[in-house]
Amino acid sequence: MNIVRHDPWSVFDRFNREFNALLQSRPGAQDNAQDDSSIVTSRWVPAVDIKEDADKFVLIADIPGVDPKDIEITMNRSVLTIKGERHDEKRDEADGYTRLERTSGLFYRRFSLPDSADDTRISAKGEHGVLTITIPKKEQAQPRRIAVEA
Repeated sequence: MNIVRHDPWSVFDRFNREFNALLQSRPGAQDNAQDDSSIVTSRWVPAVDIKEDADKFVLIADIPGVDPKDIEITMNRSVLTIKGERHDEKRDEADGYTRLERTSGLFYRRFSLPDSADDTRISAKGEHGVLTITIPKKEQAQPRRIAVEA
């Protein structure tokens, strides 16, 4: 038995993509081109939790089946970008039947960071299918009292 997933909104999504492509193909459209955050690279989007502590922001992304070497993290103009690709294959053999399932695809996530984020000290760690990105906060200038001489 095959299970078929039906998405009634896919027709509208396809129309929207084609309409946007049409608008981008007209003369002069490149002057107003958007960044590539609107590009759909695949239907796989890893779940990301964002946590704010007193001294840092922490992003935790679920990326099962992705080797940390295949992940690219960049920072540009207060926008953190995470890109990568997953390749996974599962084979089941029983009673003379073979089932082979492959899941693969690119993922692409972007996050706008607040001004308090220190983009020079970002660190990332990937293990057991979880990517943890730590973004320290900038040192806040503390008000200081200035003595008035008499």
